[in-house]
Amino acid sequence: MYWVTPRHLAGDDGALAERIGGTLAGLGWRMWPTSRHTLLYVSPDELRGAEWILAAYPFELGGLPVAWQLSARPDATSVVPAWNAYFTAGVPYEAITDLLVAIDAREAPDLGSGGSETVLNTLSARGWIRDVDRPRTTATDPGFSCNVSLEMLPPLIQDADPRPDLAGWQAWAEPIVSAPYLWCASFSTSVPHELVAAFVASLASPAPVPRRTVPASAEGRLTVVRRS
Repeated sequence: MYWVTPRHLAGDDGALAERIGGTLAGLGWRMWPTSRHTLLYVSPDELRGAEWILAAYPFELGGLPVAWQLSARPDATSVVPAWNAYFTAGVPYEAITDLLVAIDAREAPDLGSGGSETVLNTLSARGWIRDVDRPRTTATDPGFSCNVSLEMLPPLIQDADPRPDLAGWQAWAEPIVSAPYLWCASFSTSVPHELVAAFVASLASPAPVPRRTVPASAEGRLTVVRRS
């Protein structure tokens, strides 16, 4: 077992389904297998959902298949989720875990009060650098291998707001410039900024994480703090 930093390049150790499934079970969320060979988890209040959809291969982000979809509804009668968030394989499972804990703890999962500065201030506090040209929308890690940015939504990202040309938070890791992405994440327009901040706070945490395997593309950029 290796304890490595930075977290955003550590990958998911090939255990993204198991780790997040364990977190959801610990939070008391119920799970059903679906006819599409996915695993659907629903919170006790039935307002929040998480689905492992990699087997269904619904669409891609940055050339990578989406693995997890998180969503929230304003009330039990709503058919359409207020917002959705999507994650490919390779996202450090600690960041999604901390996001799910924040989602589970919210009394109103579909509403937020903070603005975009909530996300950027969180990253700045972790030592990330605001983009010179877009300081109010984009931040990069000190190694320039991971970005978090408020961007136009990619295709197929669903949100309750039907207006076109909407923006949402996007995050991605690119250990080697012009090489394939290590992972990608996309938050639809209506995801509360506080929840995105919970994700990026964990993503940018300096605390080392345990891994048995590390992504080949990130090997030269990871520091092994200790072995066990």
